[in-house]
Amino acid sequence: QLEVEVTDISGKTIDGPVRLDISVIDQNDNRPMFKEGPYVGHVMEGSPTGTTVMRMTAFDADDSSTDNALLRYNILKQTPTKPSPNMFYIDPEKGDIVTVVSPVLLDRETMETPKYELVIEAKDMGGLDVGLTGTATATILIDDKNDHPPEFTKKEFQATVKEGVTGVIVNLTVGDRDDPATGAWRAVYTIINGNPGQSFEIHTNPQTNEGMLSVVKPLDYEISAFHTLLIKVENEDPLIPDIAYGPSSTATVQITVEDVNEGPVFHPNPMTVTKQENIPIGSVVLTVNATDPDTLQHQTIRYSVYKDPADWLEINPTNGTISTTAILDRESPHVQNNIYTALFLAIDSGNPPATGTGTLHITLEDVNDNVPSLYPTLAKVCDDAKDLKVVVLGASDKDLHPNTDPFKFELSKQSGPEKLWRVAKLNNTHAQVILLQNLKKANYNIPISVTDSGKPPLTNNTELKLQVCSCKKSKMDCSATDALHISMTLTLLSLFSLFCKSFP
Repeated sequence: QLEVEVTDISGKTIDGPVRLDISVIDQNDNRPMFKEGPYVGHVMEGSPTGTTVMRMTAFDADDSSTDNALLRYNILKQTPTKPSPNMFYIDPEKGDIVTVVSPVLLDRETMETPKYELVIEAKDMGGLDVGLTGTATATILIDDKNDHPPEFTKKEFQATVKEGVTGVIVNLTVGDRDDPATGAWRAVYTIINGNPGQSFEIHTNPQTNEGMLSVVKPLDYEISAFHTLLIKVENEDPLIPDIAYGPSSTATVQITVEDVNEGPVFHPNPMTVTKQENIPIGSVVLTVNATDPDTLQHQTIRYSVYKDPADWLEINPTNGTISTTAILDRESPHVQNNIYTALFLAIDSGNPPATGTGTLHITLEDVNDNVPSLYPTLAKVCDDAKDLKVVVLGASDKDLHPNTDPFKFELSKQSGPEKLWRVAKLNNTHAQVILLQNLKKANYNIPISVTDSGKPPLTNNTELKLQVCSCKKSKMDCSATDALHISMTLTLLSLFSLFCKSFP
């Protein structure tokens, strides 16, 4: 909008002002443009004719109220051109791309490629020849659906496996025309017959889609030399309603088991027996029994010692009788928790021979064969001690109850003119040495006997070495420079007394 007025040369208004309205008439000077790319659409294979795939929308900067921005759409080119050069149609006004071929032709598995590219043209002026154009490429992907069941490449597969071995024995191959790496292509295998003992398992190889048949429980040739499995294959995704699994979706696997020379087996294993320790050398401990699983080979078995930590045992190589070659000792360091363990071999006559190992646990019953031990064996006391209860004695025994405590503590007969000490019981395992008077500084040997409660009981005659020391200002001096050994003195006194009696 403009305001116009007329003035003379002096600037005086002659006419006006007058408003002047100017209307700008649009000119078709802008091409249509596709601004929202890339354009990618998907359609399921087998979709009915007229299925909408995607919508193409272009923009024109010209006046939308005029034909300058009135757009019409058209497909200029389709790549590839098979199975039909006109697979799709675009609504000229809306830009909707729809399928125009029959569902049969829209079959992903028969196409050169599941990817189609359409060159789309948008023309203004309502599509007239004088209109300006813009183009864009629409990519259409034909999506797979599970319309092809997996099929085995052959009806029967063969496999051979050695008895006693586990692992993959054969790969079953299948073909599937659906899109790889999708649930419509990935196979799921099932053993539907011939596996009552659950000796076999089958899993899918994620890279090849093959069925990996494995032995998970070792097979025994002597029980069955042949196995026949019936295998079924399906897809992860269900088939479409009008498609079903056929005979080619099952296959047979024939498995041959090869015989292997197996080692003999001990019965039972481990073997257990209870024996008293100290039984005579040559005593029979046990007769073992091992059998050869290879029943069809009629082999002989020989026995030998494999591990005998204390070298106490031997085995008859023919009949398996185990006997002692030494005294069994429950207190041996080779015995743990009263049990002695040895290992034996059973060797068959195969070529090469096979070996089985048997474990023998001998529980040893205790016998009173250990004298008690006294502790301590050395003690020190001051010559002016006020407390004459000088030493607490204890006893221990390697045997088991009742061949141990209560222990009996006694003084052996004291020699000499006077008694210097006595022993008093504290409890079942301890006693106390009590001096009857303060002793002079010297070394004394106190004869003590300790007896256990076994039947018959065992006695340990031992000595307690007692040092009587001088004590000054909390310091103990046990040097024996001015002391005589009391045991020597007592011995001399005894000899002198005997001499006097012999010669009055």
